Amino acid sequence: MELLEVAGTGLFWKSLLEIIVVNIILSGDNAVVIALAARSLPRRQQKSAIFLGSAAAIVLRVVLTVFAVQLLQYPYLKLVGAALLFWIGAKLLLPENDGDLHAEATSGLWSAVRTILIADLVMSLDNVIAVAAAAETGPPQARLALLVIGLGLSIPLIIVGSQILLKLMSRWPVIITLGAALLGFVAGEMAVTDPAIDQWFHSHFGHIDYVVAMACAALVVATGLAWARRIEKKNQ
Repeated sequence: MELLEVAGTGLFWKSLLEIIVVNIILSGDNAVVIALAARSLPRRQQKSAIFLGSAAAIVLRVVLTVFAVQLLQYPYLKLVGAALLFWIGAKLLLPENDGDLHAEATSGLWSAVRTILIADLVMSLDNVIAVAAAAETGPPQARLALLVIGLGLSIPLIIVGSQILLKLMSRWPVIITLGAALLGFVAGEMAVTDPAIDQWFHSHFGHIDYVVAMACAALVVATGLAWARRIEKKNQ
């Protein structure tokens, strides 16, 4: 009953709106990876992969947000996440008709959902801090409910964004390369802010986070294209 009373306050609705807006703004890169992971599936399975992947990712993000502050204090977590994201970005550039390697990444429905989950988990490590901060502005007894409702309401928005990207990628394949570059960019940003190296890196190299992120974006594309050429040469 107390929660219902709090839900009628302006503070509750203000915090809920902040969570929804923050999550939508920060979910652009997640929509990209969802679309990339689903693009190789048959058309009838694409919507299922997008819906299941998005819904599971939102549930995962709720859980992650609850523990966000504690999780991000552990060293090396962002470095591991950056490495995973780099690998996913490079793998998504493999040719769609490739055999085992690409099939493992994106050809099956559950493989696509798994790729979406892993990438969303990695890419959400920074995003959930902002969402958690928005929840903190709400009534204390309603914070968990705010997270569940706010993140849940963003599911259809992420799904729509992913479906639009799927249509654009079929028309302009260069978007796939740009999407992989985005994953590399996020990986670079994450790596240099890991607690294990943050202070050392910035004291020695200054604030060149965007330079590192751009370099990682280029490296992901170069790695993915080289990997794809190697596979195509092997299959000839």
